[in-house]
Formats: sequence, C-alpha cells, structure tokens
Amino acid sequence: MDFLKIDGNFGEGGGQIVRTAVTLSCITKTPIILENIRKNRKDPGLKHQHLTAIKILQKICNATIEGAKIGSTNLKFAPKDVKDAILREDVRTAGSIPLILQVLIPISAINQRKLELSIKGGTDVAWSPTIDYTNNVLREAYERLGINFSIELVKRGYYPKGGGEINLKVFPSTIKPISLTNKKTRKLKIFCSYSKLPEQLIKEKIEKIRSNLIEKNFDVKVVIKNQNAIDSGSTLLIASVDEESIMGIDSIFDKRTNEFRMDLKKITENELGVDENLADMLVVPASLAEGMTIFRVPKISTHLETNLYVTSKITGCKYGVGKLPNGFEVRIEGVSNASIQ
Repeated sequence: MDFLKIDGNFGEGGGQIVRTAVTLSCITKTPIILENIRKNRKDPGLKHQHLTAIKILQKICNATIEGAKIGSTNLKFAPKDVKDAILREDVRTAGSIPLILQVLIPISAINQRKLELSIKGGTDVAWSPTIDYTNNVLREAYERLGINFSIELVKRGYYPKGGGEINLKVFPSTIKPISLTNKKTRKLKIFCSYSKLPEQLIKEKIEKIRSNLIEKNFDVKVVIKNQNAIDSGSTLLIASVDEESIMGIDSIFDKRTNEFRMDLKKITENELGVDENLADMLVVPASLAEGMTIFRVPKISTHLETNLYVTSKITGCKYGVGKLPNGFEVRIEGVSNASIQ
C-alpha cells in the first residue's frame, strides 16, 4: 500500500491540516501519513477533538490507524469504504464539536452515505466556529454546494466543562460548483445565546452592537435566547446572506472584560462574497465538484493557504488566487465525483 506523506507543519501548522487530510483521505480512499502534527504549538500533537474525529472516521470507513493518541505528532491513516452510520460520541472535554463536524459532513455527504450522530462536547468555544455559525453560515454555503445536513441543538456547551450536545443528520449529496463574489444586501441577523449570565448585561451589549450597525445603515434583526448550559457563557453570531454572498462573524463572551470581542468591520466593510473563515471551509467540497468554484474574500488566511495546498496534493484539483483592489479572488477547478474511488 502506497501512503501519501503530508507535512503537518505546513502553513498554519495546526489542527486544520489534520482535519483536511483525513477528510480527503476518506473521500478519495488515499492512505496518508501525517508527520509533524502541531509540532511547534505549545502543546504539540493530537488533541481530544482531533482524536474524536479520527475515531469516528475509523467507525464509518473501517480505517486502519496508527498513532491515534493524545500528543502524537505522527498519524498513519488508511481508510476503506465509507458506510452509513448511526453513532453516539462524547469528546469528554469542551473540545469543539463544530470542528469535528467539518470533517464528518463532507465525507458522508460526498460519498453518498447517511450519517446520524449524537455528540457531546463544546458547542461554543474559543478558536473555533460556533455551532450557530455552523448552522447558519456553513450550512447555507454547503446547501448551495449540494451538501445537505441538519443540526438539532440539544444543549449549549461552553469552556471549561463542555457538556453541550447536538444531533446531526447528513444526507447523500451531489456536489456542484458555486460562485460567491459580491455582497448586495444591507440586512444582518444577530443570533445570541447566553447561560448563567445577567440578562440585562447581555441585552445591553447586543443593543450597543445593533445600534452601531444601524448607524452604518444596516437593517438588523436580533434573536436572543437564554439557553442553559453547565458553565456560564454567551455566544454571538452576526450573519449576512444573499444570492451572491454568505458571511458571518462570531464571538464568545469574554467574562473577564464583559465584552464580545469582534471586529465589526469584517462584516460591515466586506463587500465581497465570503468571510475569511468560510473561505477555507469551501475548499474541500469545491475540489471535488465538477467545474469551477469562484469566491472572493478580503484576506487569504493561513488556514485557506493550508487547505488549498493539502487539497490539491490529495485530489489533484487546480486552483488560482488573484489580487483584487479590496481582496482576493480564489478559483478552484474541481475534479468530478467520478474520481472518488
């Protein structure tokens, strides 16, 4: 068996390269060896959320795996056929559920399989998309790519204990290229959830943000919910969706400063097609859609660079990045579904 070697220290050198590599390994049935995983991080190697995703993949594609343990900087991963699955899993920490879903959803959908998953862990944690971002921004983009899934939020889970829970359903899908280039809407939606924090405090913070956006001539709709969690916490998403753009910015409430730390300019001044976080999430499905996917983004993040590199290495897709006056245009020429073995 020939293994494709991938340097886990490439680009941002974090967990993104692990998630992208194992996702595409499963979809294309390409055996891989990942080396130098998170090598230069303060706590190098695999973490709980990476292991949870890898072990779920082992169940749905009967993979042969070596090196799947906490702190491991090398992983050998050889998948077989992806199958339908009904699973219950627990990260056992506040490890990010949304990052695990980034791995699982494309694999089952693109391989024309069904997945039903109940999973416990962190739904809204730092350095990760929130579950609201996943359900309102990523799902919108994936639907346009032809990938269909649903998320039922059972309970929020904040740092440090987690304990959140969601039910995921992924459906067999046929992917297609998309174009997301220019924002035309002035409508924004604010989604906020909080637990064990003063209601008045959260509402004041949201009203301040809403007023700021209205001053910039945006039409703003607000939804605030008190949703109980084990730990106190609050999560915020601001989303914008129209025919030619999908974008969002999210934040976890900082209990030390009593603030949502976010740069509103990332959505108010973004007149392109996607936000910089969504951009890197589009690469994997776009690489396997027959035809050209085009999206415009204000910034080329290290996550996006990493995903373009790993994806082209595994699938053979071609891509190009062009400079615009206000950002960048990314083009990905995907390989057809027929290339999935």
